[in-house]
Amino acid sequence: MLYTEHSKLKIQNLKLSPHLPHPLTSLISPGPFTSLPNKPYDWNGLSRTVSMVSDSDTVVDLRAQLRGDSLKKQLSAVHELLALGPEGLEVLTATLVERKDEQPTILDGKIFQVLYAADQGALRQMLTQQWPQGRLTMPSAQGVDYGPLQELLVQQEFEAADRLTLAKLCELAGPTAVKRKWVYFTEVEQFPVVDLRTIDRLWQTYSEGKFGFSVQRRVWLSLGQNWDKFWPRIAWKDDNVWTRYPGGFIWDLSAPDGHLPLSNQLRGVRMMASLLAHPAWNEEA
Repeated sequence: MLYTEHSKLKIQNLKLSPHLPHPLTSLISPGPFTSLPNKPYDWNGLSRTVSMVSDSDTVVDLRAQLRGDSLKKQLSAVHELLALGPEGLEVLTATLVERKDEQPTILDGKIFQVLYAADQGALRQMLTQQWPQGRLTMPSAQGVDYGPLQELLVQQEFEAADRLTLAKLCELAGPTAVKRKWVYFTEVEQFPVVDLRTIDRLWQTYSEGKFGFSVQRRVWLSLGQNWDKFWPRIAWKDDNVWTRYPGGFIWDLSAPDGHLPLSNQLRGVRMMASLLAHPAWNEEA
């Protein structure tokens, strides 16, 4: 288990009202967040505040876990720090700031989610000012806007993010696919490498590494590319019956690895096979 029951309750209570403004869009959309003072964030002040964080054994140990190499221990530390309240949030903020010039990882995505969900003005100011579009950059060879997808994934709105992912795949495939609302397997081959990697990184980063096309590919390869074993493993089939959409699917992190995104799985193997065999997943691509 990655976190305590106490922190689990904290996480469950992080669900925000849909009426609250999202920090990634508040710079361009009217809302309460836009009333914050329009001045540079005091990074030096933040550093001074962080230096005053309690050096209790618990906090010291958790900070060390965040700096370690084990993703499991890093995620556990995030949840335990969250359970500590303001003291823990300061440590998480410091960690995100310390890593701001590094390539974002799953740890950065989890911390970003936790700080966003804390719904504190100063934290939102910091997040929006430092990362106006979100913690991850979203390159696209076709000028596709993945900002709304990042926004949904930050909020762990996985069902809505799944629907939007399919819409973005249709957008990559062209106007005809957008109109029909699904993708032919022959169209997948033409998807730009950079775009598939962008979508995949967004899903991985904001799901603790559980979801994404590359995760599905890893599971598929581990099963010897056996589709009969693959579908049940990712919970798309049970007893040879396709999982019913949407109620039969699991829209949270309790789902098995590779459960999301769904793509248009009900159209059979060929589209999924094309997706998992795409050059985007080759190291040299």
